[in-house]
Amino acid sequence: MHELPALPYAEDALAPNISAETISFHYGKHHKAYVDNTNKLIAGTELEKLPLVELIKVAAADPSKKGLFNNSAQIWNHDFYWHSMKPKGGGKPTGKLAEAIDRDFGGLDKFYEEFKTKGAGQFGSGYVWLVSSGGVLKVIGTANAETPITTADVPILTSDVWEHTYYIDYRNRRPDYLTTFVNELINWDFAEENFAKL
Repeated sequence: MHELPALPYAEDALAPNISAETISFHYGKHHKAYVDNTNKLIAGTELEKLPLVELIKVAAADPSKKGLFNNSAQIWNHDFYWHSMKPKGGGKPTGKLAEAIDRDFGGLDKFYEEFKTKGAGQFGSGYVWLVSSGGVLKVIGTANAETPITTADVPILTSDVWEHTYYIDYRNRRPDYLTTFVNELINWDFAEENFAKL
């Protein structure tokens, strides 16, 4: 059975950019509910022994398991999102990731612009991702619980743009939340670790 992954920092560690109240609801209620729902859906079945990523891929391939996919993928997506941020984040990437961003986007500012535009324009709920696609860095948006791990793309970094991610702190100002994300919250160390595994 699956457990709620631990946050990589205290609930108030991202304040004032993301408040402890937002983290309490987002992590303690939403993320936890995805874990609880996944465990209920797989209890007593052959699926309960599968590791999370394998479970997500099995559920993604079977339209009858859409509910299981939505919940299990959200466990993984949220854990990846928490690690995509850190207290006193932002700044600039270094090394090979910085070189790849310059190569594929024409500079860090252009990457930020595309990331914020794609995230702000994601209709409804979902995520904006920095991925490696066939060795090329790209920004993609995914709806709802969709995740790059069910495709050939390799996720490097993500920002959640579901409304519950930012509404307490930013109300309906998703672009302001995304600007804060890139300027103050991005965990480039995590992104560089993911890029180094390619």
